[in-house]
Amino acid sequence: MSHVSTPSRPAEHRCDVLVIGGGPAGSTAAALLAEKGHQVTLLEKARHPRFHIGESLLPANLPLFDKLGVRAEVEAIGMQKWGAEFVSPWHEHRQNFEFADAWDKSMPCAYQVRRSEFDEILIRNATRKGADVIEGCRVREVEFLPDDGGALVRAHHDDGRSETWRCRFLVDASGRDTFLGNRFQAKQRNPKHNSAALYGHFKGAQRHPGKMEGHISIFWFEQGWFWFIPLADGTTSVGAVTWPRFLKTRKKPVQEFFLDLIAQCPALAARLENAELVSEVEATGNFSYSCDRSHGANYLLLGDAYAFIDPVFSSGVMLAMNSAFAGADAVDVCLRQPGRAAVALKRFDQMMKHGPREFSWFIYRVTNPTMRDLFMSPRNVFRVKEALLSVLAGDIFGKTPIWRSLWMFKTIYYLTSLANLKRTILAWKRRKLDIRYLEDPDEVACR
Repeated sequence: MSHVSTPSRPAEHRCDVLVIGGGPAGSTAAALLAEKGHQVTLLEKARHPRFHIGESLLPANLPLFDKLGVRAEVEAIGMQKWGAEFVSPWHEHRQNFEFADAWDKSMPCAYQVRRSEFDEILIRNATRKGADVIEGCRVREVEFLPDDGGALVRAHHDDGRSETWRCRFLVDASGRDTFLGNRFQAKQRNPKHNSAALYGHFKGAQRHPGKMEGHISIFWFEQGWFWFIPLADGTTSVGAVTWPRFLKTRKKPVQEFFLDLIAQCPALAARLENAELVSEVEATGNFSYSCDRSHGANYLLLGDAYAFIDPVFSSGVMLAMNSAFAGADAVDVCLRQPGRAAVALKRFDQMMKHGPREFSWFIYRVTNPTMRDLFMSPRNVFRVKEALLSVLAGDIFGKTPIWRSLWMFKTIYYLTSLANLKRTILAWKRRKLDIRYLEDPDEVACR
C-alpha cells in the first residue's frame, strides 16, 4: 500500500507573553515581564549585535537602567553627555544647555552609545532575567483567537524552519516595521511633520574640550538640521534631517549629496575639516507616523511600533523603554487581575499618547525662526528655561512640576510669533508647501 506524505506541521509552543522585536522596547518589556514571573518568549528577526541608528540617550534613561540593573554596562560603553549645543547660521553665538540646569537637578548627564552594543546589553539582560530569546526568527503571521484565547504567532527562522507559539498576550515591539500597525492598517502618516535623514560615521572629527566633549551638537541650516554625536570609540555620528521635497532634488550619489549638504553648513564643515568618513552613507525616510490604537484586549504596541517622531531631541530610546515599563505593568495586570484590565490598558494608552504629544509640539516648530530665537536666547522667566531643559532631558513622565512653566513658554512663543507676523506667515507657507508635497509631489514640483 502506498502512503501519501503530508507536510509536517510547525512545532507549537506555549507562553504567557510573546514579544515581537528585540530592540530597547522589546528587550526591556521581556526582562520586566520575566522578572514578574511570566513565561516570556522574545522573537527577534536579526542577530545581535546589529547596526541601528539613534545613538543619543537622555538623562531620563538612567533611572530605567537602574531598575533593569544594566547601568554599569551602559556606562562602560558610553560617552558621557552633560548637555547639548545648538548652532544657528542666523545667530552669531552658539547656545549651550546643560542638563544640570533642568528643574530636577538629580539627572545631570546621559550617555551616547553604539546601538549595536547597547541593544545587545538589553537583549542579553532579558535572557538573564528568564525570557526565552530567539534571534534570527521573523514573525510572519498572527491569528487572534476568540473568547480571549490569546494569539497564535507563526514565525520563520533564518535557517528555513517554521514554528508556532500560542500566547496569552502579544507585545508588538517591532520598531518601524510596526507589525500589528500594518496588519490592522492602523499606521497613519503624520501630516504635520515629515522628514528624511542621511547619516554616516566619521573618525577625527573636532570635539570640544573638557566636559563638553560628549555634548550633542545640533546645527540648523537652510534645509533642516544636522546632528553631531561623539561616541566613546572615537567615531562621531553625523546626520542630516531635511524635507522630502528637498531630498527629491538629489541628482548625485547619496554620499556625494551628503557631503555637499555638510558643506552648506560651515560651522559643521569646520568640525569635520580633518575628519574621515569611515562608513557607508545611509538614507532613510524618517516619516513620522502613529497608529490609531496602542492596544487591544490581548495585545500592546510599544515604542516605534506605535509611533515614530523626528529624532531632533533624541527621545526615541527613552520613549521606547518608558513604554516598555508601562506596558509590562499593564500586561501583568491583564494576566493576573483580568477585572482590572480595562483600567490598566486605559492608563497605558494615556501614557503612550503623552510622550509623543509633548515632544511633537516642539518638533513641529524646531525649524521655525521664532523657536530658533527662543532656543538661542533662553530666559528663565517663570522658570521656562528649566522646564524646557526638563523636556530635553526626557523628564516628562514623573512628578516634576514643569507644566505651568511650559505653558508660559508656549505663550511666549505665540506672542513672539504675532510680533513678527510677516516672518511667521512666510515660515508657515513654506511648511505648508512641504506638507502638500507629501500629498501631491507632482503638483508641488510644478510650482
